[in-house]
Amino acid sequence: MAEDKQQTSSSSKDLDDLLSTDTGSRSLSGMPNKLFLGLATAWSLFQLWIASPVPYMVGFGVFSATETRSIHLTFALFLAYMAYPALKRSPRDRVPLLDWVLGIAAAFAAAYIYIFYDQLSQRPGAPILQDVIVGLMGLVLLLEGTRRALGPPLMIVALVFLIYSLAGPYMPAMLAHQGVSLYGLVNHQWLTTQGVFGIALGVSTSFVFLFVLFGALLEKAGAGNYFIKVAFSLLGHYRGGPAKAAVVASGMTGLISGSSIANTVTTGTFTIPMMKRVGFSAEKAGAVEVASSVNGQIMPPVMGAAAFLMVEYVGISYVEVIKHAFLPALISYIALIYIVHLEALKAGMQGLESSNPAKPWLRKIIGFLTGLLLLMALSFAVYYGLGWLKPVLGDATPWVAAVVLAVVYVLLLKLGAQYPELHVDDPNDDITELPQTKPTVMVGLHYILPVIVLVWCLMVERLSPGLSAFWATVLMIFIMITQRPINALFRGQSDMAADVKRGFVDLWDGLIAGARNMIGIGIATAAAGIIVGAVSQTGVGLVLADLVETLSMGNLLLILLLTAVLSLILGMGLPTTANYIVVSALLAPVVVSLGQQNGLIVPLIAVHLFVFYFGIMADVTPPVGLASFAAAAVSGGDPIRTGFQAFYYSLRTAALPFLFIFNTELLLIDVSPLQGVVIFIVATFAMLIFAAATQGYMLTRNRWYESLLLLLVAFTLFRPGFWMDMIHDPYRDVPPSQFEQALGDVDKNSNLRVRIDGLDAYGNPTSFVVLVPVPEGDTGATRMENLGLQLMQEDDRTLVDMTTFGSQAEELGFEFDQEIVSVRAPVERWDKEWMWIPGLAVFALVVLLQRRRRRTQKATA
Repeated sequence: MAEDKQQTSSSSKDLDDLLSTDTGSRSLSGMPNKLFLGLATAWSLFQLWIASPVPYMVGFGVFSATETRSIHLTFALFLAYMAYPALKRSPRDRVPLLDWVLGIAAAFAAAYIYIFYDQLSQRPGAPILQDVIVGLMGLVLLLEGTRRALGPPLMIVALVFLIYSLAGPYMPAMLAHQGVSLYGLVNHQWLTTQGVFGIALGVSTSFVFLFVLFGALLEKAGAGNYFIKVAFSLLGHYRGGPAKAAVVASGMTGLISGSSIANTVTTGTFTIPMMKRVGFSAEKAGAVEVASSVNGQIMPPVMGAAAFLMVEYVGISYVEVIKHAFLPALISYIALIYIVHLEALKAGMQGLESSNPAKPWLRKIIGFLTGLLLLMALSFAVYYGLGWLKPVLGDATPWVAAVVLAVVYVLLLKLGAQYPELHVDDPNDDITELPQTKPTVMVGLHYILPVIVLVWCLMVERLSPGLSAFWATVLMIFIMITQRPINALFRGQSDMAADVKRGFVDLWDGLIAGARNMIGIGIATAAAGIIVGAVSQTGVGLVLADLVETLSMGNLLLILLLTAVLSLILGMGLPTTANYIVVSALLAPVVVSLGQQNGLIVPLIAVHLFVFYFGIMADVTPPVGLASFAAAAVSGGDPIRTGFQAFYYSLRTAALPFLFIFNTELLLIDVSPLQGVVIFIVATFAMLIFAAATQGYMLTRNRWYESLLLLLVAFTLFRPGFWMDMIHDPYRDVPPSQFEQALGDVDKNSNLRVRIDGLDAYGNPTSFVVLVPVPEGDTGATRMENLGLQLMQEDDRTLVDMTTFGSQAEELGFEFDQEIVSVRAPVERWDKEWMWIPGLAVFALVVLLQRRRRRTQKATA
């Protein structure tokens, strides 16, 4: 017993240490604590203020984008020096005098742009000595703040890029550049929006903070506990039920949380002990939680902070990011539930005892379908109802919608009050019976309203991510203040003053938690801005592009592997957001251009999602996967073994990026709704087969050749075009001189693949492929004119004579004097989906072999 207590105490300490990487490990008291909590609350309120339309309505408190970034970093740096001690032996219960001095100096340097905004705007690119001194102080203190909050790796990487900027002329020939002066460095990195105060910090200021705050408020309101209880009531009684519930609970928590570690700890403290109780080892229980929690970062609508950076880097709306990311995330979660099921089958596990009344399967299915149809009908009524009401109500529409939302909220609370309240269970207590599903679901339905508002504002109203998160947060604040008194009123046990006070205390805690969670992200985006600034100032991106291209020998698959490995290595020390910024800035353009040279048109969003996926995989991968360490601290297992097991479970997440690079239909790019449904069904089935192959078990334990055949089937279902292209080339070669004729012959919704030889911006020879969509027009000449392209013949060469300014041809990359080397036009052929039939036939063969072997095993048992 004493040993158990000692182990629990040790695990609790490990967990606290890991959580401190997100929120700071100092535990202050007295006046410093009040100052810290006051500043954290002020930061959250400031972010709500600048996101709201109120400043523009009252004409007060309107800040420019640069000013808001400056204030944002000011809060982050000062709170970092208060929350994070300098060394392990530094005091944890107070802030030393040196840290006060450093914190104030760092805050002043960050606020310098805001304080002297007018003066700096009058001398762009010409810093005075005062600017340089403050900028240098800011860079040094930012690096020290990064070391404290995020560890040495990101600080070292940023420092290397700063040294590289200054020492360019002294570098080896391949890496050498002109070099920059100290004044030029400080101006670029600290006084403009090219470095520290660049896009990354801007996204942290505009979008990320509000989503993190929204998640913190939802968690403080009780939604995290609600999601866990619902997942357990639905799935806990199946084979390995607690593990399946852990996956679903982590997925639902991932809807509102963008942090792997926070997700692991939030759900893991409850789910991991339950998994161990039904037969999972400590390592496997931790690994399941890690694999599902890390996937929370790829689960829309609230993805990891890096997803918001994609909006700026790729130049598409957040709605588009959600659309492209949704299918792979959902497939990944479904596959993880299946992996857990296979683990339970292998070990002969059972679920926990259900407290739901027994129902035949037919009634369950009818009940599920009825609920689904009612939900669809309600969604349809709301969508079209508001669409019809908007023209009638005009400017009053938001007010009417708010009143309707408030009425729905009160009705849901009244409905929930008819069932017992949800209590937070002690994970160490023995739980022999699961909660009933209906009462558990009903009592917390109001928690879904803010998520619905968030999705509605993003997807239907098409508001910006920041404004969408603001309105969802406003509703969340209203719920936090009112849910206790209204709920108590309906239950006949109201103590209005005490309940309202508890609501405000919860709100206060949520505002503080949101700000504490943002300290690390704010500093990470600022430090990563140093790297992005150095890349833009020195041109090192082009040097690395040449280096990577040389190492990969021009092979796209090899460069993707190098990108994945670099993401995993950097991810051992860098947080996901910083990792994404660095790798996408350095390698995303290289992958796109190399794909063009190889004749594969890779959409930029696919490359960025590729980098994002491997960035989050670093939270799993040993030896430094922080989420694995957090799970091991809860489970009492070995963190390295937990990490390897979690990586094994996450192979599906590692395989998906390679698949959607070569088959962009998985990202729902250029597909119809019906095609999207078919792709979802087939891709899910393929991922389940992939999971069965990698886990070595389907109906029974796989033979080695069965696993190989299953992998082959999964690949065929994911990428049928690979085999169909071998049977029949999808394109025919057209002489370049017949470009215009080919453009006139192909269908309107088709395209031509054109290889171009020319010179790049630096005068070096280059060769690449462009996909030329067919413009409007009935003849080849009309289409060429609408494309904005004029060609000329010189001997037997076809050259670009002119491109119309602002035309589609210019956007595609056609330039004067380039040579059209080859033109390929699409041909009529069988649809690639026919290759699914032989793939499914091979799968059927494996099923027959396993069923026969399972019958034999049962007969001999």
